[in-house]
Amino acid sequence: MNTQRSFVLAFDTANEVIAIGLGKLDAATQSIECVASVEVEARRASNTQLLPRIDELCAQAGVGRGEIACVAVGRGPGSFTGVRIALACAKGIASALEVGLVGVSSLDAVAWGAWKASERGSLLVVADAMRREVYPVEYRLSDAGAERVTADRVIKADAFAEELSATSASDRLIAGDALRKYADLFEGAGALLPEALWTPTGAGLLMALRASWRAGECDPFDAERHDPAFALPVYTRLSDAEENERQRLARADGALAGKRGSKHVTMNDTAIANARANGEGIAYKPLDACHVADVAALEAAVMGTDAWNETLVADELGRADRVWWAAYAADPKMPLSAEAPLVGYAGGWVVDGDLQILKVGVDPAWRRHGIARVLLARVADDARNLGARTSSLEVRAANAGAQALYAALGYEVLGRRPRYYSDGEDALIMQGPLPTITLAAVPNGESVADESRRGASCAALGREDGAANAQPGHASYPGATEVAPYGESDVIATNHPLILAIESSCDETAAAVIDGGGVLRSDVVATQVDFHARFGGVVPEIASRKHIEAICGVCDEALDVAAASLGRSSLRWRDLDAVAVTYAPGLVGALVVGVAFAKGAAWGADIPFIVVNHLEGHLYANKIGLEDFAPPAVVSLVSGGNTLLVHMADWGDYRVLGATIDDAVGEAFDKVAKALGLGYPGGPVVSKFAAEGDPDAIPFPRAMLHSGDLRFSLSGLKTAVVTYINNERAAGRELNVPDICASFTAAVVDVQVAKARAALRETGAPTFCLGGGVAANPTLRAAYEQMCAEEGVRLVMPPLASCGDNAGMIAEVALDRYRAGAFSPLSTDALAHGDLEVPY
Repeated sequence: MNTQRSFVLAFDTANEVIAIGLGKLDAATQSIECVASVEVEARRASNTQLLPRIDELCAQAGVGRGEIACVAVGRGPGSFTGVRIALACAKGIASALEVGLVGVSSLDAVAWGAWKASERGSLLVVADAMRREVYPVEYRLSDAGAERVTADRVIKADAFAEELSATSASDRLIAGDALRKYADLFEGAGALLPEALWTPTGAGLLMALRASWRAGECDPFDAERHDPAFALPVYTRLSDAEENERQRLARADGALAGKRGSKHVTMNDTAIANARANGEGIAYKPLDACHVADVAALEAAVMGTDAWNETLVADELGRADRVWWAAYAADPKMPLSAEAPLVGYAGGWVVDGDLQILKVGVDPAWRRHGIARVLLARVADDARNLGARTSSLEVRAANAGAQALYAALGYEVLGRRPRYYSDGEDALIMQGPLPTITLAAVPNGESVADESRRGASCAALGREDGAANAQPGHASYPGATEVAPYGESDVIATNHPLILAIESSCDETAAAVIDGGGVLRSDVVATQVDFHARFGGVVPEIASRKHIEAICGVCDEALDVAAASLGRSSLRWRDLDAVAVTYAPGLVGALVVGVAFAKGAAWGADIPFIVVNHLEGHLYANKIGLEDFAPPAVVSLVSGGNTLLVHMADWGDYRVLGATIDDAVGEAFDKVAKALGLGYPGGPVVSKFAAEGDPDAIPFPRAMLHSGDLRFSLSGLKTAVVTYINNERAAGRELNVPDICASFTAAVVDVQVAKARAALRETGAPTFCLGGGVAANPTLRAAYEQMCAEEGVRLVMPPLASCGDNAGMIAEVALDRYRAGAFSPLSTDALAHGDLEVPY
């Protein structure tokens, strides 16, 4: 234990109020003295106000960063975005300070706030869950403290009010921000507390942490136990996309495959079959009603007389508190086929915050492929989003193999149920943490998902006892060559500045470290594509959730790889000179996670914070692997969300020559692939088939080819392709997929090249370059090579791995902004849109 660190910083932004508390820790008595606290109405501005308020409170209390031993954060339930802002910021601060991060319930903090105000009796906390829903939790307030009675859940406000009307509690008190909307619904159910007690307070957060400490659930001084990577929000429900998916899958309507022949469903329902197999030929997706008989048959084969029949399995699907996943043997190169054989299944029931594993079965011929482990992780991932915090199960006393698997996942034996199974064998009762799906951070250009419980690789770096409390000094940011660490650090000669950059604008969580010589010392990425593929595109809510899960591990990996590259035993946040992050444009929910984390890390390490425009990053990607690249140039920026022609007069001096008036190129590729039932993402698979087809087979339109300007339109082409597909199917003709893909690609490329040629002639630029994920398309690259040769201009293309979203390109921009002193305040927020022409 480091006795020189004796304070805890706690905060919460789960609703419209920012609550911050500073507490003095006493290990001997497990007590926390509230030194300072503040509550501020944020009104959806938590990301701009949180860190400035934290900085202000610490300064007023005279508490330095080096004195903070632990960070505590309200993990919800509450506003999804609000909870993620607090949690991402807390992860950044705790990572940079190398201290533990403890999550506490935002509703528990409300209960303890009421207790501190001397309220006693039965307390109901009802938090606003939006969509006319509430998060209700009951407590008992006694002189001994606030005791939770019920688990987190979400329910319609009207339904819960009706539920309350059937009960009586003469001493019931009611608090929670849901009263701002639904006070009339609950007035007759108890006494409404004063509005000041409806939301979390800094003092309430500290008391909730103290209660958890005394219960043995946490230790504020144990950084290794409370690795920031493990802290996750409380959601209590799936995303809308997942909920809708479950409803569709619960209907035995042939949705997995049969409808691809109908022209009425080609653009919508085929996405349900987009799951793809991994490298071992196994695809995972939620169980659908069409495969209930297959589950029952496999049950009979592996469970014997304890097997469930079709009726029992079918009854599980569609229930809000049940989660079922299935594994299929499939071709990794193609979307999941309706004929793919079922090789495994698992199901669970979420009740009172616990995931009760109901079934796990794997075809004996497919065992030892890790299928059971992945299925359990998938079930647990959904259960966690439904409010589960622990997991329990029964296993045959003689099944040593299954017991070993569960033990490896952290389950422990709690007891025994005598003669539990139909043949009289005993069952062991096991309980443990929820298995976790880890998005592995890999070198940019590769994508691997390790769907197992996180190991020690993400463990926080603990500080040695007696380390000094000095603050990191960066009085002169540009050209800084020394770092004053809190404790021991192997600072050696390094080409400063060292900057860590983060990218989270869509569905890739990425981090990179660049040095003062412009050398990328690391560039890693964790992809979420497997979680979005079955929906036929990126689901923003899922993307945000996965970013909050992955960001610590990705940044840790970037630091470790950079350390090895620099010949150092380690590279710590305090050794950096700045933290950079994509702030715009992109999916706001995804951007918010990266921005909040980066700001927290910058504050914790006391180093500058730099923001980068994502589109400018794609322009800078051309520097990766080609150091002599420099403007002026014309850039074709083509991705899933953008299609632009940009004139780069100089670094930072950009003019958009033309843009799409509707769909982006990447979006068009995805939609055509979806119409053909080829899965997501569409670009690679369409390119694969296009290479085998005739580009002149089908005369698809070249929209705006002769418009006289440099704008683009892809919507009409997309519609033409879909109409052709539907007409062919209606006529009963088999689709020539290679010819369709080749002809579609040719139509896209012809327009892109023609406009690029016009842009080069208009500007007289000597160089043409590319940016964006579609820049990896082989047909497009070959066409640009030919065009540039004909025009006599230099062609620069980023490496294939640098075409898509990556942190290396953000690091390249950040290095120039660092040298220019273009630092941003910690009040900066994420933005959905960002004008490339406007300096920032």
